[in-house]
Amino acid sequence: MSVSRVRTRILLLQCLVTGSLCTAFTFTEEPAERAAKSDGYCSRILRAQGAKREGYNEFRLRVEGDPENYQPGSTYRVTLFASHPAYFRGFTLIALREGREGDNDEDYAGNFQIIDEEDTQFMTNCPPAVTESTPRRRTRIQVFWTAPPSGSGCVFLKASIVQKKIIYFQDEGSLTKRMCEKEPLFGEATEKPFLDCCACGTAKYRVTYFGNWSEKMHPKDYPRRANHWSALIGASHSKNYVLWEYGGYSSDGVKQVAELGSPVKMEEEIRQKGDDVLTVIKMKAQWPAWQPLNVHSMAGGGFQEVLLRAAPSAEFSVDRTRHLMSFLTMLGPSPDWNVGLSAEDLCTKECGWVQKVVQDLIPWDAGTDSGVTYESPNKATIPQEKIRPLTSLDHPQSPFYDPEGGAITPVSRVMVERIARKGEQCNIVPDNVDDIVADIAQEEKEEDDTPETCIYSNWSPWSACSSSTCEKGKRMRQRMLKAQLDLSVPCPHTQDFQPCMGPGCSEEVDASTCMMSEWITWSPCSMSCGMGTRSRERYVKQFPEDGSICMLPTEESEKCIVNEECTPSSCLVTEWGEWDICSATCGLGMKRRERMVKTPPADGSVCSAEVVEVEKCMMPECHTIPCLLSPWSDWSDCSVTCGKGSRTRQRALKSPLELGECAEELDQVEKCMLPECPMDCILSEWSEWSECNKSCGKGHVIRTRMVKMEPQFGGTPCLETVQRKKCKIRKCNRGGGNSDEKRRRKEAREKRRNKQGREEPPADEHTGCKMKPWSAWTDCTKLCGGGIQERLMTAKKRFKSSQLSSCKDRKEIRACNVHPC
Repeated sequence: MSVSRVRTRILLLQCLVTGSLCTAFTFTEEPAERAAKSDGYCSRILRAQGAKREGYNEFRLRVEGDPENYQPGSTYRVTLFASHPAYFRGFTLIALREGREGDNDEDYAGNFQIIDEEDTQFMTNCPPAVTESTPRRRTRIQVFWTAPPSGSGCVFLKASIVQKKIIYFQDEGSLTKRMCEKEPLFGEATEKPFLDCCACGTAKYRVTYFGNWSEKMHPKDYPRRANHWSALIGASHSKNYVLWEYGGYSSDGVKQVAELGSPVKMEEEIRQKGDDVLTVIKMKAQWPAWQPLNVHSMAGGGFQEVLLRAAPSAEFSVDRTRHLMSFLTMLGPSPDWNVGLSAEDLCTKECGWVQKVVQDLIPWDAGTDSGVTYESPNKATIPQEKIRPLTSLDHPQSPFYDPEGGAITPVSRVMVERIARKGEQCNIVPDNVDDIVADIAQEEKEEDDTPETCIYSNWSPWSACSSSTCEKGKRMRQRMLKAQLDLSVPCPHTQDFQPCMGPGCSEEVDASTCMMSEWITWSPCSMSCGMGTRSRERYVKQFPEDGSICMLPTEESEKCIVNEECTPSSCLVTEWGEWDICSATCGLGMKRRERMVKTPPADGSVCSAEVVEVEKCMMPECHTIPCLLSPWSDWSDCSVTCGKGSRTRQRALKSPLELGECAEELDQVEKCMLPECPMDCILSEWSEWSECNKSCGKGHVIRTRMVKMEPQFGGTPCLETVQRKKCKIRKCNRGGGNSDEKRRRKEAREKRRNKQGREEPPADEHTGCKMKPWSAWTDCTKLCGGGIQERLMTAKKRFKSSQLSSCKDRKEIRACNVHPC
């Protein structure tokens, strides 16, 4: 009997035992060859299918962002949810390659990652699949799915749900998501020919930069303290100008962005291109690196919320000649790593303007520094190398290293949206609904023509709409003119008006509106006995278009009671006190309040009720005084003529002091290096004179000194380190000794005259003594810095004719170890 038939009979037996809704199941015996094939691995998942009924669309499988394509190696949030009032008790989620049935390991695509272990787990008998941890009523679950590597083709994400013990499974529809591999964003360094643009008029775009470089997504060696994006710099330009490209070399401007995060030189290069550039694109630096979604982490049983801030954006224009857009920004800290777009063409072959571009970005190497980690010391690449994308096999110490050579998880995403068109258009393909709505819904704003000589405060928030109904009204904002530096130049208006309608009636989405997700289910009660609190969360799906902070709450809490009868360990507390003053005078701060324990638990246990509560508070927006500054002066000469020094530069404050103190720096100092200074030889003091090397007659004494530092870079060389002078203690011979001494001197002179090199007669033959050979030199009295060695010669035998004074022992002294310590 086949395995599938046995399984079918077991399921039928279970139906007979439970007696619940077994009529909803329909079983069919499959041909033997098909059954044998599907019995492999976990292809038998949910083979018993419930009868479909109307309304199955109340369940939906969704990939965040609703992408039609996946980026190999990228991670996506996958949500399975039920529309109100529906719910489900169990589920199964699986990812299969197109055309596969799950018989083998290679049939499965990508990898799932569990977000909440209390809600989801990997299926025991089918590890690639995800299922519920415990059966219970639920309306949504979430997991992460990492896309397979390049070359995997199309993928099906499939979900099944269990509701009231009836299994629903769909091979198509709202519980199946088909995604195909996205074409590579970054190919090899090959030149791509740019076609001449045939579009008419001009188009205005908004580019928004979403950072996704975080410790969660890129955990290896993530720099927690110094992570940031440098100021973004770019331009809309013609095909005659290249800011950067794969296979090309970095200009000085690109090098400064890549190594220092400074856009100054890059902006100079862009502006020097004249008519080849239409708009310079600039965004401020982001400290720390901006995160696209609010991230919550469990800490002490609760949730910790990370502050959200709007993604930076900028606007630019394009025309028929200058229809390309490029930009770059540094990933900091890093050796010379950037992300960006190179020559993105916004002109279509149908003579129109692209509606929207969304691209995930991976870092690239500028080829100017050879570091391999985020905080590698500076090491210039000589000769300079070409710009290239980083890969996961570059170096084992690289934070992006993967021994299997998988795709690097993108560190950011850029979105370029068309917000307006101006002038007569000539696109061949008629405008679709999106084109028309985009032009009507977002009117082009006038360029800010505020003169530099007019100093204003920031705009106030928009007032409430003058209409409380769906009739059109107006809303207003104001700013204050603080100073007019040049009375001959008029200052623009201080009030601004905008059309509006009453609440719920607006035809347009308010630029300051943020879209929120649904609330996630309530957390467990903080108390296992008595009254506690529970919380739930939601996240920001879309940030305000005007760049403001989303003010809607992302977390809420309420009281909860568990087991009211557990009084022995309960405690009584006072009411909450008043909130303290907000810790910030402007912007976001914190405030707290307290309460006291009135009666501790009767069983002597510790009172578990919370006595301190902290929450965020928002004060009026912080305003900074605008500063009108002169350009920086040239750098001064180095403060030294050789070696290390410093140099300075200054700029002046032009705006009046009455406006308040300017926070911008007016002086800058940096290090400078000139050729090394000459360093003369340094010697120690002379040592004391040694003892005379002779015990009688004429001898010599020595003294030494050591070299403390050798001369460098052309300094004065070292003088002598050993000196010697004569010494005479006493005459050696008395009585008949003088004639012997004269004889010895005479024989010595004869020896010097002897050109045949005859040996000197032994001393003991002339002195009436037979002497022992010289002893070995003693050890040096010092290891360094100049010491002394000595050796001795003693009498071995005295002849009867010898004088006592001529047979005395002899001693010699010499300097040693004169090198410096």
